[in-house]
Parts: sequence; C-alpha cells; structure tokens
Amino acid sequence: MNETIRQLFDLTGRVALVTGVSRGLGRAMAIGLAGAGADVIGISLQEPIETRKQIEALGKNFYYFHADLAEAEKIPELARQAIAVHGKVDILVNNAGIIGLYPAEEYPLENFDQVFAVNVRGLFLLTQEIGKSMLDRGYGRIIATCSIQSLISGINDSAYVASKHAVAGLVKAFAAEWGGRGVNVNGIAPGFMVTDNTANLRKNSDAVAEITARVPLHRWGQPEDLMGPVIFLASEASRYVNGQLLVVDGGYVIA
Repeated sequence: MNETIRQLFDLTGRVALVTGVSRGLGRAMAIGLAGAGADVIGISLQEPIETRKQIEALGKNFYYFHADLAEAEKIPELARQAIAVHGKVDILVNNAGIIGLYPAEEYPLENFDQVFAVNVRGLFLLTQEIGKSMLDRGYGRIIATCSIQSLISGINDSAYVASKHAVAGLVKAFAAEWGGRGVNVNGIAPGFMVTDNTANLRKNSDAVAEITARVPLHRWGQPEDLMGPVIFLASEASRYVNGQLLVVDGGYVIA
C-alpha cells in the first residue's frame, strides 16, 4: 500500500473511548480501532474479557471502566477519569444503547425513559464532557452508533426508533457547532446485524428470511462489518466528513 494512503488510516498514537465495549458492535469497533493502531478505553456494564484479550493481543493498551450511562450524575467524573488514563481522548465512539419491545399503545413509560436515559441523555452528556477536552486541544473524532431506525421505523420499538432519530439529530447539532473547531462528528447507521439486540427476532425464521431477501447483499450484517467504517470515520481519511450518517445495512433502506 502507498505510504501516504496508509497514513490516512493509521491511528497510531490515538486514544479511543468506546462505550458498550463488552460485546457485539462495540467490541468489534474497539478491536478494529486497536488494529489500526489506537489504544482503547472501554466503558460497559459487563466485564469486557474477550475485548481486552483481543486488543492486548494486537499489542495495544486497553483500560476498562464499569459504568451505567443512565446514571447522569456520574458521567462528568467518568469522563475525567477516562481522559486521565492517557491524558487525552482523540476518538469517542458512542455505541452503548438499549432497546425495549412493546406495542406502541402499551409502551410503558418506565421503559421509554430508560431507553432515552442511555441512548440519548447518557450519550449527550458523555459527548459534552469528552468534547470539551477535544475542543481545548482543537482535535477530535466523535462517532455515534445510530441505526437504520434513525431513518425509518420498526415494529414494537417506538422508544428505540425515537431515541435513534434523536441521536442522529445530536450528530448534526454537534457537528454544526464543533466542526469548525477541529472536532468532526458523524454517525454510523447499522442495518440488521447479528447481535444480542436481534437475538429474539432471529428466532423467527420467517422474519429472518423476509429481511434477508430484502437486503441486496442477501445476508445480515456481522459486527466486524463496522470495523472499516469506524476506522474511516476515526482517521484522517475522513477529515472533510462532518455531520454525516454512514449507513451500513447491505442496501436494506434502498431496496
């Protein structure tokens, strides 16, 4: 590979903070960033044993914080501690999220509030706190895991759909304010992925077949399919990309 091109994607010397790092999309993106050269700080509720193992096997540092992003009052101190690990955070990947499945007419307010507490409020507060340090340094890359449900709707997941539309809005809002100050903000919108969030749906063979048939690539996404997109958005290769939603769905929304 041409050295100039290689350097565009090289994250050596960068520090990435990834939420929801213990499994699924978060684990894959964290490992991808480490493979491109970044040291990684992870936040999750579950001990990210496999994530740590794979990142350290790549020769990169991994540091873990156990935290619930629904606990808003703890986020400023969590951000301070995360920054203190290496003295900086260059890349923030807001991946943590939860979902609840209920018919809209029966959706419990408690669950609705829980979804927004993690997916929107927690994301907003962590971005705000980490973003301040990026603005002080004049450099940063912030990436939010949105969803194709930031663009379309689903069935029985009204809170999740609303929260992901809100996250896409926050991406645009932060990008508009911070892009000119050295901090690029973008989102990744995965389609139907093989993760814990889709485990119940994947038990329905008819639904799996219907979705697979609609995807032009004729398969569901794997967490590893987000490695390339997150490296791109975290690197200098995307230096003129700001406020965008990169849809990674095999073509589902256009089919």
